[in-house]
Amino acid sequence: MSPLPISTLIPSTTIPTAVFPPKSPQSSPLSDPKQPRHSHSQTQSSSSLSLVPTTRRKAAAGVILTSIVSLIHFLHQPPVATAFSLGISGPKDWLREQKKKASKYLLAPIDASRNSLQAAYLIITASGTSPEKDLEEVRRLLISASRDCIPQERNSIVTFQSNTGVEVCTFKLVLKNAASLLEDTDPTKVEAEVKLTDLERSLSSLNTVANGTSPRLVSDRQKVADALMDTISSLNKFEQGVKDCLEI
Repeated sequence: MSPLPISTLIPSTTIPTAVFPPKSPQSSPLSDPKQPRHSHSQTQSSSSLSLVPTTRRKAAAGVILTSIVSLIHFLHQPPVATAFSLGISGPKDWLREQKKKASKYLLAPIDASRNSLQAAYLIITASGTSPEKDLEEVRRLLISASRDCIPQERNSIVTFQSNTGVEVCTFKLVLKNAASLLEDTDPTKVEAEVKLTDLERSLSSLNTVANGTSPRLVSDRQKVADALMDTISSLNKFEQGVKDCLEI
């Protein structure tokens, strides 16, 4: 005879209600006399841990505040001429030296204009076989030498640029570059500006004479030659004024 299954020995509705004895009140964590001291130590540890980031924040804030105070103190100190104390020139002196080194390129338009005027002088004083063509070539060289500084000889594009406020006169640009480190009231700059005004006046006068000349009249050709010499002289004086601004 086979043994009965376990499920038949223990009814399904029978559930043990007390397997372990109930805990005594003394075993409760709330009634444990040692528990307050343990909680107090945990509280102290938590407080110590919570103070760490606060202390670090205060230290960081102190470092930042010290840096700001040091920066303010530095900014309020008078500037120290470190460059001069080390024997190194300042930015203005450095720029002046760079302008001197580039003076060859800055003065190139003046030299090119002088060459054009001298070529025109040789043409107008020579006894060519075609006076009309000679005078036409002189006028072409004059326009080239003026560097857009004669308003009535500017082409439409240059005139438009001038009307929109763009400086088109090459000689004015040359002087502006050469005298950029000088004050407006500097005598050297003022004198150079006067020489530029004389040059512009001379170029305009030369243009008027060249356009109102009969190429077959010797007297008229001589007037153009004289005007050319006056313009070359004004150009040389202006060049010297630019050199004075550059201190070369």
